[in-house]
Parts: sequence; C-alpha cells; structure tokens
Amino acid sequence: MKCCLQMKRMSLFVLDKDECWVLADNESLKPKEANDSRKFGPVSMTGIVGRVIYCLRTAVDHGPVQNSHSSMRKDAPVLQVELDVDEMAKNHKA
Repeated sequence: MKCCLQMKRMSLFVLDKDECWVLADNESLKPKEANDSRKFGPVSMTGIVGRVIYCLRTAVDHGPVQNSHSSMRKDAPVLQVELDVDEMAKNHKA
C-alpha cells in the first residue's frame, strides 16, 4: 500500500510501504529551521527506534498507549515525571 502526501507547494509524492514522513512538533520553528522530513526526506521504518507511550487525540480523548506490560512498567516513571496532561490538553489544537 502506498501513501500520498501533498505539501503546500502542491507537489505530490508517494511514500513506499516501509517509509514514514516525520515532522517537528515545535511550532516556533520555521519549516526551514526544523530538522525533519522536509529537510532530509522520508525515513525508513527500520530507522525508527522507540515507541509511542502517550496519545493525545483531543482534550478529553487521551491516555497512555497500551504497550507490553514490561514496556509500560518502564514507561510509567517517564509519564509521571515528564508528562503534563493538563498543559497538553490546554494547548492542544483540534
């Protein structure tokens, strides 16, 4: 399955099945300042190391991602120290 992306310049390109397009989430950066796929292109899925530990869909629909039990035990201290759910929900744009 291929995925198509369309950028602001109206150029269309296709990602291969094993590719991912990554974007910086720092809104204060201009696109040319961001170190993301706009600069270096698609990333192979084999080049991505890590896992999602929390998902924020809306201010009321969010929570920890259900990973393996051992992973969730390792992630719990990170979520307790680094996650500010109230701040995330306040700043979330639907």
